[in-house]
Amino acid sequence: YAQVIDDMGKKTLAAASDLLPKKDPPADAPKGKKRDRAKQVGTLVAKKCLQQGILQVVFDRAGYRYHGRVSSVAAGAREAGLKF
Repeated sequence: YAQVIDDMGKKTLAAASDLLPKKDPPADAPKGKKRDRAKQVGTLVAKKCLQQGILQVVFDRAGYRYHGRVSSVAAGAREAGLKF
């Protein structure tokens, strides 16, 4: 999952996840291997941000190392046009 949060206003502005309900998953649900799904999550959260006019964010890894799925989320968001 990935979230874009306004720290000052204490609100979640956009969020995306590859955790799906078992019944009737959405058609655009992330599919594939874990790194592929992570990249799709980054793309989804970036699209939601861009729709709201959010062009730049700060990437907080929450203590996780910047490799694997974490770097895939960032790559997907950057490719979709979000700047960090």
